Formats: sequence, structure tokens, C-alpha cells
Amino acid sequence: MAMTERVGVLIMYFALVYHVGAAQKVMPVAGPDIFKNKNTALDKLLPGEKINNVISFGAKPDGKFDCTQAFMDAWQATCHSKVQARFLVPEGTFLVSSMFFAGPCSTPEPVTIQVVGTIVATTDLSEYENNEWLLFEDMDGIKLIGGGTFDGVGKKSWKTASNCKEKPDVACVRNPSSIYFHRIKNGIIQNIKSTNPKGFHIFVTNCANIRLRRLKLTAPDESPNTDGIHISHSIGVKVARNTIETGDDCISMIHGSHQVSINDVNCGPGHGISIGSLGKYEEELEVKEIRVKNVSMVGTQNGLRIKTWPDLYPGHASDISFSDITMQNVKNPIVIDQEYQCSSQCKASLVKIKDVVFSNIKGTTTTPIAVDLRCSNKFPCESIKLENIDLSLKTKPSGSRCANIKPIYKGLQNPPGCL
Repeated sequence: MAMTERVGVLIMYFALVYHVGAAQKVMPVAGPDIFKNKNTALDKLLPGEKINNVISFGAKPDGKFDCTQAFMDAWQATCHSKVQARFLVPEGTFLVSSMFFAGPCSTPEPVTIQVVGTIVATTDLSEYENNEWLLFEDMDGIKLIGGGTFDGVGKKSWKTASNCKEKPDVACVRNPSSIYFHRIKNGIIQNIKSTNPKGFHIFVTNCANIRLRRLKLTAPDESPNTDGIHISHSIGVKVARNTIETGDDCISMIHGSHQVSINDVNCGPGHGISIGSLGKYEEELEVKEIRVKNVSMVGTQNGLRIKTWPDLYPGHASDISFSDITMQNVKNPIVIDQEYQCSSQCKASLVKIKDVVFSNIKGTTTTPIAVDLRCSNKFPCESIKLENIDLSLKTKPSGSRCANIKPIYKGLQNPPGCL
């Protein structure tokens, strides 16, 4: 499907901006949280708020007409309005290609993007020059709400997807993420659905004060690289009340993830909740102050995992807690893997891991090793605590494996701790 010249120019411009920004390893400053102590679940029109319905700008809700230009025109009218305005996608199915919702905006209050219907992605990957589908960038205050669906139509692209996670030394072009938050301060993604993305469902990077709530993210367990929520270089991210069924990590956090809170999440199928992989790039920022609690995992490949590349670049991960987790038929429930994708001639990881707590974790596993803690022989893990662990392998006892670590145990330990 051909794009208009205007859309093509925008794609090339923002691709260049994104590429330059990606090389900057500087944490964003959180600043004031404008949504703090507000009922963000309540949506109502503000006095005098103007509604920009995409149909009024030429979009057709038939799932066939290319609505890309209409959406972009509606966004320009919304973002640059001097009075309060919202962007509305009503009932119906709207076909769009790669788009950039770029700020800063001129409205007095944060812009609301209300998606009631279904937005469907085009299938020609050549249209996604920036490797994202819907990019939201450079705004202080935005709400993406409405109960609607983002359909990435990813099945065809999965067949040719490269596994970037397994190719650290190769330039790998990943499939486009469905929703991409970049340089956003004070953002809300709430009460929406994402299905069958080409790449990640939601990607949050270089952001501050982000809330992701009441989301339903779905893709088949065989879909590659379809992480549910992927976080990097961001501070103050709150994830709550979500259901994630996908083919990769339900939630993944890489370098520069600070003050991330994950609460009340249902995960599975998928690869669990992961920190890492770390140590893949030079000058990675530390991962710290991560809180994961009240999570249910069913049939996932992994449960709670911290993973680092061996012998690449240094890094740090600290002040991390996983608590009140229920697992059902999880293959690898608790993992610290500092030999990620390692060959038989594995060299030591340069990433330092310390101050990690696993507490009140119970359920069942499908493999004999329920607790697998393999740390770097150059930088052994420090202050790793396990408290009240109860993970069973049907009627058989499960086991533990440790390397370069002296875990601190408290309370019930099933499997028994390493000697």
C-alpha cells in the first residue's frame, strides 16, 4: 500500500530523530507527576473540550480504506489546538500504516486519545521505516484510553522475524512495536487491547511517570519477540491490573529501568517477567528499584528471571524484589542467569547483581530445577534473599542449582536451598 509523500517525509525525519536519541544514554528527569492523587480511571469531557473525530477528517471505518492521512490530520488539529481537544477513534475498523503522534502539544491540559473502535495495521513491512507502528513522542501529559483494540496483524511477519535477542553482535532489524512511548512525561495507557503485534505490544523508553493499567495484551505463544510491555531508560513506571498472553516476555525491563512497580498482573502463556538481558551494550545504565508483586503465572516458559550476557559489557542491577507470586506449571520459576545464550566456553559476565529478594512464591513447576541461580565468577551475586519458597514438581521434589552465589534463606524452602 503506497504512502503519501507527506507521510513518507515524516517517517524519514522521525527515523533519524529516533536513531540519534537511541545513542544517548541519559536518564530522563521525572519531574512532578501531574496525575498523582487523581482518579485516572474516570474520563469526562473538560469544559469546552473539542472532539476531533477521525471520520470528520476523511477516515472510513470499513477496515479497507487507508486512513493514515486522516488520522494524522486529526492529530495535528488536536495537538496544536489552543483550546482543550481530544482525538477520537469511534466504533468501526480503521486501517492505518506507521504514524507519529508527535508533540509538544498546545492544549491547556493533557491530550486524550480515545480509541473506541479497532485500529488495524497494514501488512507491508516496507512502510515501517522506523520499526514502529504508532509512535507517541515528546509530550508532557497524554492519555490513551477508550476500551478499543490495536490489531497489529502480525502473523505474516512472524514467519520472517529475526531473533534479535539471540544475535548480540549482529545488526538485527526487529518487527515494529504496536504502541511506542518515546520521551513522554506523565503518560497513561489504560483500558485498551492489543492483539497480534508484529513486534512488542507496548514499548516504553526515555519516559517518566507512566501508568499502564487494565490492559489486555494477546498473541499466540508461538509468536516471536512479542513482549507484552518492554521498558528501558525510564523512571516511575507503574504497571497494574493487566492480563498478558503472548509469545515472549509478559514484561521485560532492560538497562535504565528505574522505579518500576508491577502489581496485579496475570501472565501466561509467555516467558514470564524478565530483567535483561543486561550487558549487551556499552555504558548501560543501572536497573534499580524494581517491585514486582501479586502476579499470577500460568504455563510460562520462565517465571521471574534476571539475565545477563557473558563477557560483553559491564552493568548493574540492584534493589529488586519479587513477592506474592503464584505459579502454575511454570518451566523455570526462579532464575538468575549470567550465562545467557552461553556456549560451552563461557566467559564471565561483567554485570553486577545485588540486593534481590524473592519472597512468598508458591506453585508448581514442570522441570526438576525450580530455583536456578547462576552468577558471574568474576562478580558473584551479592545479598540475594529467598523467603518462603514453595515450588513443587507434581509428586516429586524439585531442586536448586547455584553458582558463584551465597543465598540468604528464610522460612520455608521448597526446593531446599543450595549448600
